[in-house]
Amino acid sequence: MRLRDLALIAGGASAGLLAYGALVEARRLVIERRTIALPHWPESLVGFRIVLLGDFHLRDGYSLRLSERAIAAALDAEADMVVLIGDFVGYWKLESAAMLGNLLEPLLLMDGNVVAVPGNHEYWAGGPELIAPVLDELNIRLLRNEHWKHQGIQWIGIDSANIGVDDPGKAFHGVGDGPRIVLWHEPDPVDRLPFRADLQLSGHSHGGQWRFPFWTPMHTANGVKYDQGFYPRDGEPALYVTRGIGTTGPPARFMCPPEVAILTLVPGDRPALIESRREAVA
Repeated sequence: MRLRDLALIAGGASAGLLAYGALVEARRLVIERRTIALPHWPESLVGFRIVLLGDFHLRDGYSLRLSERAIAAALDAEADMVVLIGDFVGYWKLESAAMLGNLLEPLLLMDGNVVAVPGNHEYWAGGPELIAPVLDELNIRLLRNEHWKHQGIQWIGIDSANIGVDDPGKAFHGVGDGPRIVLWHEPDPVDRLPFRADLQLSGHSHGGQWRFPFWTPMHTANGVKYDQGFYPRDGEPALYVTRGIGTTGPPARFMCPPEVAILTLVPGDRPALIESRREAVA
């Protein structure tokens, strides 16, 4: 077989894989239900349920419709708290704020039990100050290197490490006793948290977006070491990384579907994932 024929076959296969990734895999939204045991989690908060959403990357009608399905699934979960872990937009456009407001408006039903941090994409052609009024109007608490005690939990929100505006010391300053959950868009900096925490929630990596056996070709800065799922990290803060909703680069995924993470927290002798279940979202 001539090289030209091989090139045509390879090109056709690549185009077919890309089309499948865009038309099927990137739309195959799933719910990841996880029950996580944390050693210092209080008995008074047994069964505390968090919905973790991230990386909407809003830029067009397609990304908006997929994100709307994720918001609907989040509300169906009847969670105690919804966490929005950044990268609300792909990049800022004139219509981005209105699109984001329309997407997040149903979260008014959470009655103030929603917290958010910025991602690195909030700084693309704009800044997090553009999302602040949208979130404020919808009773969503935005944390930028600061903490907030709510429902008996210290929520510690750290700004984007990739942009270089993260300040964990400032975020932890004055944090009191009790359970601590860190919200940081990028997962890998969990290794340099300066103070004790029970759990860090992150996104950013998209799970690699494209995954093959023994090979994940797409990586992003500060999302390489920890790219998806639960990491117990005995003696250190446990970590959960969501694959998120949207995409960057080619709007496609492979063996790495978008997710709504529903995390139920219980006490345990060591950090551990004690139950795991995946469900399709209609």
